[in-house]
Amino acid sequence: MLFFLGLFLSVLVGVSLGLVGSGGSILTVPILVSVFVVEAEISFVYSLFIVGSTAIIGVIKSATKGNVNFKIGLLFGLPSIVSVYVTRAYLVPVLPKVLFTFGGIEFNKDIYLMLVFSSVMILASVSMIRNKSSKEQDNTSRLLQFKVPLFIFEGILVGLLSGLVGAGGGFLIIPALVLLTNQPIAKAVGTSLFIISLNCIVGFIGGLKAGIEIDWKLLIPITLSSIVDVFIGQIIGSKIDGAKLKKGFGWFVLVMGVYVVFTTLSK
Repeated sequence: MLFFLGLFLSVLVGVSLGLVGSGGSILTVPILVSVFVVEAEISFVYSLFIVGSTAIIGVIKSATKGNVNFKIGLLFGLPSIVSVYVTRAYLVPVLPKVLFTFGGIEFNKDIYLMLVFSSVMILASVSMIRNKSSKEQDNTSRLLQFKVPLFIFEGILVGLLSGLVGAGGGFLIIPALVLLTNQPIAKAVGTSLFIISLNCIVGFIGGLKAGIEIDWKLLIPITLSSIVDVFIGQIIGSKIDGAKLKKGFGWFVLVMGVYVVFTTLSK
């Protein structure tokens, strides 16, 4: 029963990526940990595969509509994939099992990573709730010459985040694309999916190198469910006010983030 509940909830992963180009890992990790009882560190690697595979489908669909800026995607993505691979393959494995003790609570690696992840959820929710609109005018060529260092820095930051907690980083990527290039939101979402797919697949390979064992019988059905539903998300997104939808999803993510904090600390 829990297996089918998890598959049902994984629908939200695909719908989220299809709608707003982010939020997939925010939902994937709690589902894996709470429903499928996967260890936190392993769930982050699983999340990279699920979200990355789902994002690839979204990229293909967005590209057919001209909504992927591959030049920006590579500029942002190349430093990011180096960062995510180094983090997942070399940094995470050397983190000590017990990091520190505070107030009688022993902060082991799993608790620490889940608290980092819940912080990411809360930050992502704030980004979605605020969701300020900007003028939709693609000034990529004019702005690139001034903002390449910012793209590289943000790419490294997103890669570090992806490697640590399995997050695609869409909530960081989309605002950066809109603010730095004034791209239309549809193109920012498509480009975000391209960057996320690069990050997640490379991060997953890094996880394999670190020795994470994969339960393919669990991972494949969840991934296929999410892939199918990314199309549903894109169909819904074409019919509903994206700003209102994203704000509502942001409130949901905020509640989930607070819930993850309390459940992690109460263990």
